[in-house]
Amino acid sequence: QVQLIESGGGLVHPGGSLNLSCVASGTLIYIWDMGWFLQAPGKQRELVARIVSKTDDANDSDTVSGRFTITRDIAKNTVYLQMNNPEIGDTAIYYCDAKHESTDHWGEGTKVPVYS
Repeated sequence: QVQLIESGGGLVHPGGSLNLSCVASGTLIYIWDMGWFLQAPGKQRELVARIVSKTDDANDSDTVSGRFTITRDIAKNTVYLQMNNPEIGDTAIYYCDAKHESTDHWGEGTKVPVYS
């Protein structure tokens, strides 16, 4: 059974930094395209960044480009989202996702409130 467990969320101030982690069990992350999504209050879930399984290429959204970075540690079976210079508009629940073709697995999410 595939499980994704996020951690590292919590209050962060604008201009600060935070590092989210997503540990996978029941599978190996290198066979999945791993991603981070955010869901702000009252809004739909949207892609923040994704790392491609075969190439290790990372893609991120225009909203967070240059501020957030996705990386993976295959030995630890963990994916990270380094959040630098977060803005109040980044306040959301952050979810980890493992995707392969039409199959998606999701974590339960970790809350990241950003405010002064």
